[in-house]
Amino acid sequence: MRRPVLSLILLTAVTFFLGLGRQAITDSDEGFYAEASREMVESGDWLTPRFNYEDRWQKPVLYYWLTAATFLGTGPTESAARWWSAMSGLGLVLLTWAAARRMTRRDNAAWIAGAIVATCFGCFFMARLALPDLPLAFCITLTIWSALEGRWALAGAAAGLGFLVKGPLALVIPAIVLVPIWWREGRLGVLTVRNLVVAAALFLVIGVPWYAAMTYTHGTPYLESFFLADNLERFATDRFNEPRAFWFYVPILVGGLLPWSLFMFVMAPSAWDVVKRRRRLTTEEWRLLLWIGVPLLFFTLSVGKQPRYILPVLPPLAILVARAITRRITDPRCHTAMAIATWATVFLFAAIAVLFVRAEPLFMAAYPTVSTVAIALIGGAALALAYVPAAGRWHLLPGHLAVCAAALMMAVQFGALAGVRPEPVEEMAALVRTHGVAGEPVGTYQVFVRNLVFYRRARTIDLFDEGRALDFIKSPTRSLLVVRAVDLPRLEAIAGLTTQRLGQVRYLNTANIRLRTLLAPIPEQDLETVLLVANR
Repeated sequence: MRRPVLSLILLTAVTFFLGLGRQAITDSDEGFYAEASREMVESGDWLTPRFNYEDRWQKPVLYYWLTAATFLGTGPTESAARWWSAMSGLGLVLLTWAAARRMTRRDNAAWIAGAIVATCFGCFFMARLALPDLPLAFCITLTIWSALEGRWALAGAAAGLGFLVKGPLALVIPAIVLVPIWWREGRLGVLTVRNLVVAAALFLVIGVPWYAAMTYTHGTPYLESFFLADNLERFATDRFNEPRAFWFYVPILVGGLLPWSLFMFVMAPSAWDVVKRRRRLTTEEWRLLLWIGVPLLFFTLSVGKQPRYILPVLPPLAILVARAITRRITDPRCHTAMAIATWATVFLFAAIAVLFVRAEPLFMAAYPTVSTVAIALIGGAALALAYVPAAGRWHLLPGHLAVCAAALMMAVQFGALAGVRPEPVEEMAALVRTHGVAGEPVGTYQVFVRNLVFYRRARTIDLFDEGRALDFIKSPTRSLLVVRAVDLPRLEAIAGLTTQRLGQVRYLNTANIRLRTLLAPIPEQDLETVLLVANR
């Protein structure tokens, strides 16, 4: 057991932890969690989370607690903000390995499953953001696996922790997975009074006291805001997200498992045998398929779809793919399918290298030399992976692909996303400190809305629509506005005034990157100019 665990820890140290704090806090949801945790330390109030010095009821408290506790020891750094997300990723890798080892009874399949989680794009990306989604995925996976193994105390504790991380989903997802599995296996009898009491007791002790304290402090409006608005309405209405197509999660699932996704197709012969009724699904296969399929169906039926919601599906999918790879490697009749999947993955690596070359002018957060090295690294990984089918050395495939996938993730991280500091948001914070005076209002319009406050260490007004931005710049007192250069002329024309330009930064908003951006980058268009202006 020691060798596979140590190798998975080493692999995860590279993909999840190496350079964890090198990238600035992004202008995404991670700005909420990093800043709210910093304000928790600053205020000394460990009950009510606050963002931008206003109460934030949208999410539970555990991720804030963990991050704030880390800030106490290290200060409010980027790596500290992301530490518990990366640690949850490590826990998920080892948990997937343990579950696969138990389910498949194959050490090599278990290692591959853990390696898939450690090197797939979905887990890699989420482990490097200060978000509670990977901790939630760990808690949900631990709850399901512990219940399947009859470890009710551990299942209850994991569910309680998950409830403190993200709310009701920590109960809903395990329930809709476990009940169909037990029903199919004729094991609903495991839901005895004793087992339920043990699990419920641990859940209540861990998961409920903070909610009770919040209700006591803020009254029923908190319960209505969190459970109805931020959970039920998020699932059933388009209040928070625009409606998305029924098939939305198909490309998300394929993309999240990259670069291992193409090996899902080596399962096709077995699936065909099942369809033609040449064989029945095993108990193990039924468990994994229900573990994958029921949450996917649940989130597909929701209106407010978000890509990261399906993270808990990746561990059982990794086990299923690892199981298929292990069996196909040792079966000469399946080597053709393996060759097709491997060569397709080689071409995927090559295509990513080409996209890197095309998009290199946009990678302003990375050092040019590092971007060049990243391109060479991706190309070298493609050649190393091509050796396996060319030489017919199929036993080398899992290790080769894991190392190549890790190289790809590091190339993306340091060749495109991180390296040069200070980043634009830090430069803008420095400009605000230079040109502003104490107590002077600072507003943001359509840019640096969530992360500027983390670097300013002061309240920033979110001018989330044009009307508020116009009222802000027409204020009779001096105020500073952070705004994109493309938006400012319209605001000035409508307001009938000319603002004073105080400074500017160039910024690549990664949330706006599309395939067109990578295939045909236009730096003048894709790199935004962000201005700091004063209204007088």
